[in-house]
Amino acid sequence: MSEYALDSKHNDALSEDQVWMRQAIAEAEKAIYRTRPNPAVGCVIVKDGVIVGRGATAPVGGSHAEVFAMREAGEQACGATAYVTLEPCAHYGRTPPCAKGLVEAGVAKVVVACADPNPLVAGKGIEILRQAGIHVITDVCTAEAEVQNKGFLKAMACNMPYVRLKVASSLDGRTAMASGESKWITGAESRQDVQHWRAISGAVITGIETILADDPLLNVRSLFDVDGKVIDLDTIVQPKRVILDRQGRLPLTAQILKQPDTVMVMGPFRQELAELGVVQLEVQSLQDLLRTLKDFQIYDVLIEAGATLSTAFLQENLVDELISYVAPTLLGQSARAMFNAQFESMAQQLRFKLADVHQFGDDIRLRLIPSQESV
Repeated sequence: MSEYALDSKHNDALSEDQVWMRQAIAEAEKAIYRTRPNPAVGCVIVKDGVIVGRGATAPVGGSHAEVFAMREAGEQACGATAYVTLEPCAHYGRTPPCAKGLVEAGVAKVVVACADPNPLVAGKGIEILRQAGIHVITDVCTAEAEVQNKGFLKAMACNMPYVRLKVASSLDGRTAMASGESKWITGAESRQDVQHWRAISGAVITGIETILADDPLLNVRSLFDVDGKVIDLDTIVQPKRVILDRQGRLPLTAQILKQPDTVMVMGPFRQELAELGVVQLEVQSLQDLLRTLKDFQIYDVLIEAGATLSTAFLQENLVDELISYVAPTLLGQSARAMFNAQFESMAQQLRFKLADVHQFGDDIRLRLIPSQESV
């Protein structure tokens, strides 16, 4: 389930531009699993109150959303209004600049949800449109559109990926029995929801202890669209799997190495991993790890790790969002804790703000944003 879903029943309270922009956002939603590292963008072209063209970003190397929409609209694009969820690009890359394409198509008005912080764009697309005499309106449904590209927007603006930390626990904050047994605390519906967060991530980060204890694959194994239809996994971009292994303990028999070209390891150089095609990252700190992942065009990161690594990311203020699944069960005081920070006073506590809460079967999912407010 995505963070955003079009809700047409509230359209009566929206302006005309907001109504059409929501249609563009719905188009972008169709592309969120397939476009990495490019942002998922939607575009609709409207003339005389009717959508005459629509499109969403194709996989890397393919056309942008505006191109598909203009192609469908044809001559009807002339004098029409284009609604785009991200500022049209202004530079030549794998495809020509979309801003110039809109000018050549003769659109009369362009409505943009989000400015593009990419230095290659950053206002240049809007300027091309305005210089051509096109009426441009910005910041329409911005918050809704930003949800779809949090990683890209943060990476372009701050040079760091957007980091989500996922945990699954009992009511008493436990994630596994003392023996390490953890299958399963949460139900099937919660576990299916985790597939969404993996699918929008450029990388899933875990620690070597998780690999040794669970031997996980950490890939996307099943996925559904907003209408509940099964998505062909061959059409999505699988995340890289990043393992923190400072002592070089990753066994060559680990399941995760069945696809070694999608694995990255932070730890000492090992020739046997190099021969398999594993990318080895020679960085020391978690912050440097994240910056390096951004250099690999990984803009969204999901952490699925044990208490020690999860706590380290939190205490270094590197987490943008905590996704916590809570099951209605008690595991007892001998079970393993969700986090292992040692605080001596209330002033040291880590506080969060609730972004949303959702029920999956008998479990609940809390999406939490770290709070910067003092206690």
